[in-house]
Amino acid sequence: MGASGLGSALANCINLSNLTLNLYWNKIGAMGASGLGSALANCINLSNLTLNLYRNQIGEMGASGLGSALENCINLSNLTLELRQKQFICFGL
Repeated sequence: MGASGLGSALANCINLSNLTLNLYWNKIGAMGASGLGSALANCINLSNLTLNLYRNQIGEMGASGLGSALENCINLSNLTLELRQKQFICFGL
């Protein structure tokens, strides 16, 4: 379940407008990051998001999936995103 399960629960919080998640050092992988992003995209009123995923195992695929999903957060006006990864190879971000 992990991060995807958390995301699924948050997806039901449609009136959520402000969210801070500190999920650093949790062994979150690419699927977890992508699932979390997809679920957050369902939070249609989300306007402020702080997401700390520092020191997980997201990698380039997870970062790409997370970014693609967050692109659907049409009301998001403030985003703070911490993705510092040990094995990160950035392309197109």
